[in-house]
Amino acid sequence: MAKSTVYSLIFLLAAALVFPGRGVCASAGEKYKRTVENYVVPDVTLVNQDGVKVRFSTLMRSKKVIMVDFIYTTCTTICPVLSAGFANFQRRVGPDPGDVHLVSISIDPDNDTPKKMKEYLKRYDAKPGWDFLTGSRRDIEKVVLALGAYTLNKMSHLPLALLHSPADGRWIRIYGLIGTSDLIAEYEKARSR
Repeated sequence: MAKSTVYSLIFLLAAALVFPGRGVCASAGEKYKRTVENYVVPDVTLVNQDGVKVRFSTLMRSKKVIMVDFIYTTCTTICPVLSAGFANFQRRVGPDPGDVHLVSISIDPDNDTPKKMKEYLKRYDAKPGWDFLTGSRRDIEKVVLALGAYTLNKMSHLPLALLHSPADGRWIRIYGLIGTSDLIAEYEKARSR
């Protein structure tokens, strides 16, 4: 069996163990698993790549669609893929971010400083409208728990993106690797809800 296949199987098994009964694994015919969820976001203060404090609950009450993923700057596996997805999304929607705000949340707050996060975003040619947030370990844990993104180990975190619809306050949960065209389609659904 190929090494990549073994890693994929281990990853899927780990995800099933972390989220038993949630049906997080896409079936063989699906590219990704999509559910609609209701989350209550914690009222914590995080810090963006510019060192600016951001009240997370206020950010989530934006009139824009908020797209969230969970990454860290030294990751060499799933994070570059998720970040490339956000970068491609930004390129496809054009120079004006309009009614969408991309938010990457560090799952390694002990190491991800604003300086490192700014350098990371620069590698992906991030445009205005894409923020990278970190904070205290405790506050980050509150966020990942509240949004159903908790993993026991940052090395085995989930290929997960969340889209918050300002119209109805619900969340579209995307589990799996999603292509740019599908991500844009999900964004359009969140925007028109």
